[in-house]
Amino acid sequence: MALVADDYWRRGLLGMGIPLLGAAALRLVLPARFMGSLAVRGRVFDAAWLSGLGVAIVGLTLAVPG
Repeated sequence: MALVADDYWRRGLLGMGIPLLGAAALRLVLPARFMGSLAVRGRVFDAAWLSGLGVAIVGLTLAVPG
């Protein structure tokens, strides 16, 4: 958020979207015992939600002319 606030919005948003995609991949492969209290919902729902957010943020960031 500091990069976005400092007028480096593209780097800042990519720095938010790419980790969301990584978190989706980790949620799919890590067993539930490593997730702890984060494993409240289902694995597929979490991965789909994180992927959707990550793709939306990265896609919109790259689509806006800069």
